[in-house]
Parts: sequence; structure tokens; C-alpha cells
Amino acid sequence: MVKFKVVVSDPKKGIAKSFEVDEPFSLSLIGMKIGDIIDGSIINLPDVKLKITGGSDFAGFPMIPYLPGGKKYRILMSHPPGFIPKEDGQRKRKTVRGNTITADIVQINTVIVEGDLPADK
Repeated sequence: MVKFKVVVSDPKKGIAKSFEVDEPFSLSLIGMKIGDIIDGSIINLPDVKLKITGGSDFAGFPMIPYLPGGKKYRILMSHPPGFIPKEDGQRKRKTVRGNTITADIVQINTVIVEGDLPADK
């Protein structure tokens, strides 16, 4: 059973809300990539368009927009997302995920591009 936690950020209001997505709606998210626009009706927010900005898997590894696919990579990083250097020039090998949503993803981060978050939800 595929279950996602979708975090919706509203940049106008400066707030974020979390929603649970179960089957069959969660199956429609598998295969989507960072940057894709989805309809808010899958989380009971009609008339809202959401842009996928990232996410993380069950072990906490972040999704990186410039890596293809949904598998894990162990790459040398020098900038966010996934690594924040403490000094100039610092690099570190980190495990990250690709930009495609798979069944291993637990949290999907989104931002509202069109519409508004209702106050009561």
C-alpha cells in the first residue's frame, strides 16, 4: 500500500500544511518528477495547482532535482539541497535520491502556484 505525506506550502501566507494521501490517489503521483504541476483535488483542495519541489524517502534521504530517476545515488556535494557546507569549499559524499517519485518516497514537498489554502483546513 502506497501512502504519501504531502506538505503544501503557501508562500503568500507563509504557512505550510500537511496532508495524507492514500490509494488510489497516491498511485497517480508515482512517476511524477520535481517541477511537475499536480491538481490539488487529490488532497481535497479543489481549484488549487501544486508544484512538486522535492521530498524524502523512508530513510530521510532528500530528492535532488538534477538527478534522473528514482534510485539512490552517493555523490560528492558542495551545495544544497542535501548538504549545507559549514565553510567555503567544503565538500562531502552524501546519499540522495533522484527527481522521480517512487514507492520508496514518504514525503512530497509542494508549493501553491495557483489558488489559495483555505483557512479551515
